[in-house]
Amino acid sequence: MTLIACRDLTLAYDQQPVIAGLTFSVSPGDYLCIVGENGSGKSTLVKALVGLKTPSEGEIRMGEGLRPTEIGYLPQQSEIQRNFPASVYEIVLSGCMAYLGKRPFFGSAERKRAETALNRLNLSGLKNRPYGELSGGQQQRVLLARALCATSKLLVLDEPAAGLDPLISKDLYRMIKSVNRDEKITVIMISHDVQNAVAEASHILHLNKKPLFFGTTEAYLETSLGKLYREGIAA
Repeated sequence: MTLIACRDLTLAYDQQPVIAGLTFSVSPGDYLCIVGENGSGKSTLVKALVGLKTPSEGEIRMGEGLRPTEIGYLPQQSEIQRNFPASVYEIVLSGCMAYLGKRPFFGSAERKRAETALNRLNLSGLKNRPYGELSGGQQQRVLLARALCATSKLLVLDEPAAGLDPLISKDLYRMIKSVNRDEKITVIMISHDVQNAVAEASHILHLNKKPLFFGTTEAYLETSLGKLYREGIAA
């Protein structure tokens, strides 16, 4: 069973390849961590996976009935987003937009889904707080809850722990792993924090404008590349 697969994928900007010759697949229940240096094409790949970037060559196929609207996406957060004038509940509820169809308003099913996501990430006590007043770690949990509202199949996360201190990052990774393990939701995540990320991921994709490694975490950590990168020498 394959949930999402890339075959001979090339992604480019202004006809200049950012990634070339990429082939890999993700199965239901996998936890894939994408690592690599800055400029290696990680965020570009994630944008392609969620339909925000069109491949120059090759293809991206979705299986198991997965539709692009069923992917929960957490992009890197901008300064404008950090000060967004909305409550925690409103932001989490907005993750249910794909379920509205032609309806103009959220119904009881969407509100229940938002409440469940808030409870899942220990945010119920903050639901009425303005989002802009929260700490960085709290904001990331809110955005993760929003992404969780959008899917029961696949979460795609672009450096969700960026800018957070180590203890908060570790707690966020623990929550992501819990969602993967307990909710059976597949996770694809970019991370520079390899020490924590590989402790939870089942598979690793290492990029440097082309695939340097794809396989299980155990196999990756046995390679010279994995050992160097985990120690921070190749980061």
